[in-house]
Amino acid sequence: MSDPRRHRPMIEWPTLAMLMLCYGTFILGTTWAGAVFLPLGIVLTTLAIALHSSLTHEVLHGHPFRNQRLSDLTVFPAIGLAIPYYRFRDTHLAHHNDSILTDPYDDPESNYLDASDWEAMPGWLQVIRRMNNTLLGRLVLGPALGQVCFMAADWKAIRAGDHAVLTGWLWHVPALAIAVWWMVSVSVLPIWAYLLSAYMALSILKIRTFLEHQAHERARGRTVIIEDHGPLAWIFLYNSLHVVHHMHPKVAWYNLPVLFRDNRDRYMSRNDSYYFRSYREIFSLYFLRAKDPVPHPLWRRK
Repeated sequence: MSDPRRHRPMIEWPTLAMLMLCYGTFILGTTWAGAVFLPLGIVLTTLAIALHSSLTHEVLHGHPFRNQRLSDLTVFPAIGLAIPYYRFRDTHLAHHNDSILTDPYDDPESNYLDASDWEAMPGWLQVIRRMNNTLLGRLVLGPALGQVCFMAADWKAIRAGDHAVLTGWLWHVPALAIAVWWMVSVSVLPIWAYLLSAYMALSILKIRTFLEHQAHERARGRTVIIEDHGPLAWIFLYNSLHVVHHMHPKVAWYNLPVLFRDNRDRYMSRNDSYYFRSYREIFSLYFLRAKDPVPHPLWRRK
């Protein structure tokens, strides 16, 4: 089979189809389904927002068009409300420097803390952080805790004069305005139901990020493979095959399973077999048990 990284098309139709499915589900959930049966509307809206986040991840990596500005427009309505697109883009692309993965300071997506920061933390916050390191805690507390920490770090950067961070948030205003207009003028969902959908969508995404990376002495052993083909793998657009994505970040989501299938042994050895069979296995292992300590076990600030 030919390498799917070659001969990238001008338009990636599978990704466009997913975008249409995403927005169609969102429209259906916030209008007809929400009017017929409110819980159904909430579920569909939640799934659409979660898929929209995965599609946003595809877009910042250069899909579905070769023209990046055109691709950016496909996810411009901030239907998930919380994360500005350009801030997600900048922090995620910085995260793709594998040498800093899991670093409490340099990796923007690390879930670890420096040991000295952990020791200085109030006891009540340590309890919350420990709960957040179980999968149940990540689902319930993770979206709120992550949003607070993300916004606090960006506010600190803005106050220090980081114009790129400020610009990212300013671009979020018109993107958010479209979502707010829809929520107020078109959607039949009560505002609380829409906000609940946005929160639950972030909870679903926390399943993916829960153990994407682990503390490991070598960068190659820090990124997971989850060989799942169920609904979550589709919502995450096969970013569950995370080491494949890190090795080939420009490869479209629908080609990741092809690469993994054709080079399975290579990827398994590449990440030192940091591997899970499915998300069901992860739930069974870590729903009530922490996979990692909160302080980074291998890193301490000198």
